[in-house]
Amino acid sequence: MVPESLSAQVMHEDHASEICTWVYPAPYDIYGFLPWEQMKALEIEFGDPDIRKQQYISIVDEHERLWGFAQLFPMVGVMRLGLGMRPDWCGRGMGKRFMQTIVDETRLRHPHHEIDLEVLTWNERAIRTYRYVGFRITDTYERLTPDGMALFHCMVYEPQANEE
Repeated sequence: MVPESLSAQVMHEDHASEICTWVYPAPYDIYGFLPWEQMKALEIEFGDPDIRKQQYISIVDEHERLWGFAQLFPMVGVMRLGLGMRPDWCGRGMGKRFMQTIVDETRLRHPHHEIDLEVLTWNERAIRTYRYVGFRITDTYERLTPDGMALFHCMVYEPQANEE
């Protein structure tokens, strides 16, 4: 079931609801979301219809199947990416196409903004993928997570960096 193509679209409520059902194995389970009804009631993240429309995109294949999502979080001169891939496709070689789709869409929507993301330093699988599509580590720092303080890398997109 490898897709021929991936594309981005504004995240619809049915995709948001589906994402809330995804269960990641440890240690990736930190990336899970609250149940959909709770996200909507609290109006947090993509549970807020305005934030979902303005900041979230769904990554779908040619059959409109959901492969993952990205948040394009606006900062001054920077679009910070937050993202998640469907758990059953993680670690199966789809990350590079998935990330390239997100980067291409972000560049299309915000051509004059720098693109960056934060990644937990232990997530070597994600870091390898991000490097492959052109991100490089620019900073490392601690910040609060739902599980307490954790070490993160900030990675910035530089198209020429994918030659590493």
